[in-house]
Amino acid sequence: MTARNARLGYLLVIAAAMLFGINGGVSRVAMGSGLSPESFTTLRITGATLVFVAYAACFRRTALRRPRGTAVLLVFALGLVGVVGLQLTYNIAIDRLPLGIALLIEYLAPVLVVLWVRFVRKEPVRPRMWAAVGLSIAGLAIVSRVWNGLAFDGLGIVMALLAAVCFAAYFLIGEHNVGFDDPLRVILWAFVVATVAMNLIEPIWTTPDLPERTSMLGRLDGHSVDPWLVVATVVVMGTVVPFFLEMFSLQHLPATIVTVVAMLEPVIANVLGWAWFRESLTPVQVVGACAVLAGIVLAQTSRKVELAIPAP
Repeated sequence: MTARNARLGYLLVIAAAMLFGINGGVSRVAMGSGLSPESFTTLRITGATLVFVAYAACFRRTALRRPRGTAVLLVFALGLVGVVGLQLTYNIAIDRLPLGIALLIEYLAPVLVVLWVRFVRKEPVRPRMWAAVGLSIAGLAIVSRVWNGLAFDGLGIVMALLAAVCFAAYFLIGEHNVGFDDPLRVILWAFVVATVAMNLIEPIWTTPDLPERTSMLGRLDGHSVDPWLVVATVVVMGTVVPFFLEMFSLQHLPATIVTVVAMLEPVIANVLGWAWFRESLTPVQVVGACAVLAGIVLAQTSRKVELAIPAP
Protein backbone atom coordinates (compact mmCIF):
# COMPACT_ATOMS: atom_id res chain seq x y z
CA MET A 1 0.00 0.00 0.00
CA THR A 2 1.32 3.49 -0.95
CA ALA A 3 2.44 5.57 2.03
CA ARG A 4 0.47 8.79 2.32
CA ASN A 5 2.38 11.99 1.61
CA ALA A 6 0.13 15.04 2.00
CA ARG A 7 2.66 17.45 0.50
CA LEU A 8 2.99 15.30 -2.62
CA GLY A 9 -0.80 15.01 -2.81
CA TYR A 10 -1.20 18.79 -2.80
CA LEU A 11 1.48 19.21 -5.47
CA LEU A 12 -0.22 16.62 -7.69
CA VAL A 13 -3.71 18.10 -7.47
CA ILE A 14 -2.44 21.68 -7.90
CA ALA A 15 -0.51 20.63 -11.02
CA ALA A 16 -3.64 18.87 -12.36
CA ALA A 17 -5.80 21.96 -11.71
CA MET A 18 -3.29 24.15 -13.52
CA LEU A 19 -3.22 21.84 -16.55
CA PHE A 20 -7.02 21.58 -16.66
CA GLY A 21 -7.30 25.38 -16.34
CA ILE A 22 -4.79 26.06 -19.12
CA ASN A 23 -6.45 23.42 -21.29
CA GLY A 24 -9.48 25.68 -21.82
CA GLY A 25 -7.37 28.27 -23.61
CA VAL A 26 -5.53 25.66 -25.68
CA SER A 27 -8.85 24.05 -26.64
CA ARG A 28 -10.13 27.42 -27.84
CA VAL A 29 -7.10 27.71 -30.15
CA ALA A 30 -7.82 24.22 -31.52
CA MET A 31 -11.44 25.10 -32.29
CA GLY A 32 -10.29 28.39 -33.79
CA SER A 33 -8.43 26.43 -36.46
CA GLY A 34 -11.72 25.35 -38.04
CA LEU A 35 -12.82 22.50 -35.79
CA SER A 36 -16.40 22.50 -34.58
CA PRO A 37 -16.93 21.67 -30.88
CA GLU A 38 -18.29 18.27 -32.00
CA SER A 39 -15.28 17.41 -34.19
CA PHE A 40 -12.87 18.63 -31.54
CA THR A 41 -14.62 16.54 -28.87
CA THR A 42 -14.34 13.43 -31.05
CA LEU A 43 -10.62 14.03 -31.60
CA ARG A 44 -9.96 14.69 -27.90
CA ILE A 45 -11.85 11.65 -26.61
CA THR A 46 -10.55 9.27 -29.29
CA GLY A 47 -6.96 10.43 -28.77
CA ALA A 48 -7.21 10.11 -24.99
CA THR A 49 -8.65 6.60 -25.34
CA LEU A 50 -5.69 5.52 -27.46
CA VAL A 51 -3.27 6.87 -24.84
CA PHE A 52 -5.14 5.14 -21.98
CA VAL A 53 -5.12 1.84 -23.86
CA ALA A 54 -1.41 2.15 -24.67
CA TYR A 55 -0.60 2.94 -21.04
CA ALA A 56 -2.64 -0.01 -19.78
CA ALA A 57 -1.03 -2.35 -22.33
CA CYS A 58 2.44 -1.35 -21.10
CA PHE A 59 1.93 -0.99 -17.36
CA ARG A 60 -1.40 -2.48 -16.21
CA ARG A 61 -2.83 -5.08 -18.55
CA THR A 62 -5.56 -6.03 -16.08
CA ALA A 63 -7.24 -2.72 -16.95
CA LEU A 64 -7.81 -4.03 -20.48
CA ARG A 65 -10.12 -6.80 -19.25
CA ARG A 66 -13.69 -6.05 -20.28
CA PRO A 67 -15.94 -5.11 -17.35
CA ARG A 68 -18.73 -7.53 -16.51
CA GLY A 69 -21.97 -7.49 -14.58
CA THR A 70 -23.02 -4.19 -13.05
CA ALA A 71 -19.65 -2.66 -14.00
CA VAL A 72 -20.89 -2.59 -17.61
CA LEU A 73 -23.71 -0.23 -16.63
CA LEU A 74 -21.21 1.91 -14.74
CA VAL A 75 -18.85 2.37 -17.67
CA PHE A 76 -21.72 3.08 -20.07
CA ALA A 77 -23.14 5.73 -17.74
CA LEU A 78 -19.73 7.31 -17.14
CA GLY A 79 -18.87 7.17 -20.83
CA LEU A 80 -22.09 8.71 -22.10
CA VAL A 81 -22.71 11.27 -19.35
CA GLY A 82 -19.37 11.85 -17.62
CA VAL A 83 -17.24 11.89 -20.76
CA VAL A 84 -19.34 12.59 -23.89
CA GLY A 85 -21.95 14.81 -22.23
CA LEU A 86 -19.47 16.71 -20.10
CA GLN A 87 -16.82 17.24 -22.79
CA LEU A 88 -19.26 18.21 -25.53
CA THR A 89 -21.17 20.77 -23.46
CA TYR A 90 -17.92 22.10 -21.95
CA ASN A 91 -16.34 22.62 -25.38
CA ILE A 92 -19.42 24.45 -26.68
CA ALA A 93 -19.47 26.61 -23.54
CA ILE A 94 -15.82 27.70 -23.72
CA ASP A 95 -16.29 28.44 -27.43
CA ARG A 96 -19.08 30.93 -26.60
CA LEU A 97 -18.27 32.23 -23.10
CA PRO A 98 -15.27 33.71 -21.29
CA LEU A 99 -13.16 30.82 -20.01
CA GLY A 100 -13.50 31.66 -16.33
CA ILE A 101 -17.28 32.05 -16.50
CA ALA A 102 -17.76 28.75 -18.34
CA LEU A 103 -15.71 26.87 -15.73
CA LEU A 104 -17.31 28.74 -12.85
CA ILE A 105 -20.75 27.57 -13.99
CA GLU A 106 -19.54 24.02 -14.67
CA TYR A 107 -18.12 23.81 -11.15
CA LEU A 108 -21.59 24.34 -9.70
CA ALA A 109 -21.71 20.53 -9.92
CA PRO A 110 -20.94 20.00 -6.18
CA VAL A 111 -23.90 22.21 -5.31
CA LEU A 112 -26.16 20.05 -7.51
CA VAL A 113 -24.71 16.91 -5.92
CA VAL A 114 -25.46 18.04 -2.38
CA LEU A 115 -29.02 19.03 -3.36
CA TRP A 116 -29.52 15.60 -4.93
CA VAL A 117 -28.30 13.66 -1.91
CA ARG A 118 -30.37 15.84 0.44
CA PHE A 119 -33.70 15.80 -1.38
CA VAL A 120 -33.57 12.62 -3.49
CA ARG A 121 -31.43 10.26 -1.43
CA LYS A 122 -32.61 11.80 1.86
CA GLU A 123 -29.06 11.73 3.23
CA PRO A 124 -28.18 14.08 6.11
CA VAL A 125 -26.06 17.09 5.20
CA ARG A 126 -24.55 19.90 7.23
CA PRO A 127 -26.47 23.18 7.56
CA ARG A 128 -23.80 24.95 5.49
CA MET A 129 -25.53 23.43 2.44
CA TRP A 130 -28.04 26.30 2.48
CA ALA A 131 -25.28 28.91 2.57
CA ALA A 132 -23.61 27.08 -0.33
CA VAL A 133 -26.77 27.19 -2.44
CA GLY A 134 -27.49 30.84 -1.56
CA LEU A 135 -23.96 32.06 -2.29
CA SER A 136 -23.76 30.14 -5.57
CA ILE A 137 -27.09 31.41 -6.91
CA ALA A 138 -26.49 35.00 -5.80
CA GLY A 139 -22.92 35.00 -7.11
CA LEU A 140 -23.97 33.56 -10.46
CA ALA A 141 -26.72 36.18 -10.78
CA ILE A 142 -24.16 38.95 -10.11
CA VAL A 143 -21.62 37.55 -12.57
CA SER A 144 -24.30 37.22 -15.27
CA ARG A 145 -25.73 40.69 -14.43
CA VAL A 146 -29.29 39.41 -14.61
CA TRP A 147 -30.68 42.87 -13.79
CA ASN A 148 -29.47 44.03 -17.24
CA GLY A 149 -30.40 40.84 -19.03
CA LEU A 150 -27.78 38.12 -19.44
CA ALA A 151 -24.34 39.63 -19.98
CA PHE A 152 -23.17 36.57 -21.91
CA ASP A 153 -24.26 34.29 -24.76
CA GLY A 154 -27.48 32.49 -23.79
CA LEU A 155 -26.63 29.19 -25.50
CA GLY A 156 -23.19 29.27 -23.91
CA ILE A 157 -24.71 29.63 -20.44
CA VAL A 158 -27.15 26.76 -21.13
CA MET A 159 -24.27 24.54 -22.27
CA ALA A 160 -22.21 25.46 -19.17
CA LEU A 161 -25.20 24.60 -16.95
CA LEU A 162 -25.61 21.27 -18.77
CA ALA A 163 -21.89 20.67 -18.21
CA ALA A 164 -22.50 21.22 -14.49
CA VAL A 165 -25.33 18.66 -14.59
CA CYS A 166 -23.10 16.13 -16.40
CA PHE A 167 -20.26 16.80 -13.94
CA ALA A 168 -22.63 16.25 -11.01
CA ALA A 169 -23.90 13.04 -12.60
CA TYR A 170 -20.28 11.93 -12.99
CA PHE A 171 -19.71 12.36 -9.25
CA LEU A 172 -22.91 10.52 -8.35
CA ILE A 173 -22.29 7.65 -10.77
CA GLY A 174 -18.66 7.42 -9.72
CA GLU A 175 -19.65 6.84 -6.09
CA HIS A 176 -20.87 3.38 -7.05
CA ASN A 177 -17.32 2.50 -8.09
CA VAL A 178 -15.81 3.05 -4.62
CA GLY A 179 -14.05 -0.18 -3.61
CA PHE A 180 -15.63 -1.96 -6.57
CA ASP A 181 -13.09 -1.91 -9.39
CA ASP A 182 -9.76 -0.52 -10.57
CA PRO A 183 -10.37 3.21 -11.36
CA LEU A 184 -8.10 3.00 -14.42
CA ARG A 185 -10.08 0.05 -15.77
CA VAL A 186 -13.37 1.87 -15.29
CA ILE A 187 -12.23 5.16 -16.84
CA LEU A 188 -10.48 3.38 -19.74
CA TRP A 189 -13.63 1.52 -20.71
CA ALA A 190 -15.75 4.63 -20.11
CA PHE A 191 -13.56 6.40 -22.67
CA VAL A 192 -13.97 3.46 -25.06
CA VAL A 193 -17.77 3.84 -24.78
CA ALA A 194 -17.41 7.61 -25.23
CA THR A 195 -15.22 7.13 -28.31
CA VAL A 196 -17.81 4.91 -29.97
CA ALA A 197 -20.61 7.36 -29.09
CA MET A 198 -18.80 10.47 -30.35
CA ASN A 199 -17.80 8.73 -33.56
CA LEU A 200 -21.48 8.00 -34.17
CA ILE A 201 -22.33 11.66 -33.52
CA GLU A 202 -19.37 13.18 -35.41
CA PRO A 203 -17.15 10.49 -37.03
CA ILE A 204 -13.44 11.18 -36.87
CA TRP A 205 -13.11 10.61 -40.62
CA THR A 206 -15.33 13.67 -41.23
CA THR A 207 -12.79 15.93 -39.51
CA PRO A 208 -12.28 18.93 -41.79
CA ASP A 209 -8.90 19.65 -43.35
CA LEU A 210 -6.99 21.95 -41.06
CA PRO A 211 -4.65 24.72 -42.14
CA GLU A 212 -0.91 24.28 -41.75
CA ARG A 213 -0.86 27.05 -39.13
CA THR A 214 -3.52 28.60 -36.91
CA SER A 215 -3.56 31.77 -34.82
CA MET A 216 -2.95 31.50 -31.08
CA LEU A 217 -5.67 34.17 -30.60
CA GLY A 218 -5.96 36.95 -28.02
CA ARG A 219 -2.72 38.64 -27.02
CA LEU A 220 -0.83 35.92 -28.95
CA ASP A 221 -2.69 36.62 -32.18
CA GLY A 222 0.57 37.51 -33.94
CA HIS A 223 1.86 33.97 -33.40
CA SER A 224 0.75 30.77 -35.12
CA VAL A 225 1.07 27.07 -34.41
CA ASP A 226 0.36 23.72 -36.06
CA PRO A 227 -3.29 22.90 -35.16
CA TRP A 228 -2.54 19.17 -34.90
CA LEU A 229 0.12 19.94 -32.33
CA VAL A 230 -2.53 21.87 -30.38
CA VAL A 231 -4.93 18.90 -30.51
CA ALA A 232 -2.17 16.54 -29.36
CA THR A 233 -1.38 18.91 -26.48
CA VAL A 234 -5.03 18.88 -25.40
CA VAL A 235 -5.12 15.07 -25.52
CA VAL A 236 -1.91 14.51 -23.54
CA MET A 237 -1.39 17.56 -21.33
CA GLY A 238 -5.03 18.64 -21.04
CA THR A 239 -6.67 15.23 -20.54
CA VAL A 240 -4.46 12.22 -19.83
CA VAL A 241 -1.72 13.76 -17.65
CA PRO A 242 -4.00 15.78 -15.32
CA PHE A 243 -6.31 12.76 -15.00
CA PHE A 244 -3.42 10.63 -13.76
CA LEU A 245 -2.18 13.40 -11.46
CA GLU A 246 -5.58 13.66 -9.77
CA MET A 247 -5.95 9.88 -9.60
CA PHE A 248 -2.59 9.58 -7.84
CA SER A 249 -3.37 12.53 -5.55
CA LEU A 250 -6.31 10.52 -4.16
CA GLN A 251 -3.76 8.05 -2.79
CA HIS A 252 -2.35 10.80 -0.56
CA LEU A 253 -5.30 13.09 0.25
CA PRO A 254 -9.00 12.60 1.11
CA ALA A 255 -11.39 13.11 -1.80
CA THR A 256 -12.95 16.18 -0.15
CA ILE A 257 -9.59 17.96 -0.02
CA VAL A 258 -8.73 16.98 -3.59
CA THR A 259 -12.01 18.35 -4.93
CA VAL A 260 -11.70 21.60 -2.97
CA VAL A 261 -8.12 22.19 -4.12
CA ALA A 262 -9.25 21.40 -7.68
CA MET A 263 -11.33 24.58 -7.41
CA LEU A 264 -8.15 26.34 -8.51
CA GLU A 265 -9.17 25.40 -12.06
CA PRO A 266 -11.81 28.13 -12.60
CA VAL A 267 -9.56 30.63 -10.80
CA ILE A 268 -6.70 29.80 -13.16
CA ALA A 269 -9.09 29.98 -16.12
CA ASN A 270 -10.17 33.50 -15.09
CA VAL A 271 -6.55 34.63 -14.82
CA LEU A 272 -5.75 32.97 -18.15
CA GLY A 273 -8.77 34.59 -19.79
CA TRP A 274 -7.51 38.01 -18.70
CA ALA A 275 -3.84 37.39 -19.53
CA TRP A 276 -4.36 35.59 -22.85
CA PHE A 277 -7.75 36.57 -24.26
CA ARG A 278 -8.20 40.07 -22.75
CA GLU A 279 -11.29 38.91 -20.85
CA SER A 280 -12.11 40.79 -17.68
CA LEU A 281 -14.85 41.17 -15.09
CA THR A 282 -16.12 44.32 -13.43
CA PRO A 283 -15.34 44.69 -9.70
CA VAL A 284 -18.95 43.73 -8.92
CA GLN A 285 -18.66 40.61 -11.06
CA VAL A 286 -15.42 39.68 -9.30
CA VAL A 287 -17.34 39.80 -6.00
CA GLY A 288 -19.98 37.56 -7.56
CA ALA A 289 -17.34 35.09 -8.78
CA CYS A 290 -15.83 34.94 -5.28
CA ALA A 291 -19.32 34.25 -3.87
CA VAL A 292 -19.78 31.36 -6.30
CA LEU A 293 -16.38 29.92 -5.37
CA ALA A 294 -17.19 30.19 -1.66
CA GLY A 295 -20.53 28.47 -2.23
CA ILE A 296 -18.89 25.63 -4.13
CA VAL A 297 -16.30 25.07 -1.39
CA LEU A 298 -19.08 24.99 1.23
CA ALA A 299 -21.00 22.50 -0.91
CA GLN A 300 -17.91 20.30 -1.27
CA THR A 301 -17.66 19.97 2.51
CA SER A 302 -21.34 19.80 3.46
CA ARG A 303 -21.81 16.04 3.06
CA LYS A 304 -21.37 14.06 6.25
CA VAL A 305 -20.05 10.94 4.51
CA GLU A 306 -16.73 11.32 2.72
CA LEU A 307 -16.52 9.42 -0.52
CA ALA A 308 -13.55 8.75 -2.78
CA ILE A 309 -14.64 9.94 -6.21
CA PRO A 310 -12.51 8.87 -9.20
CA ALA A 311 -10.75 11.78 -10.91
CA PRO A 312 -12.64 13.30 -13.89
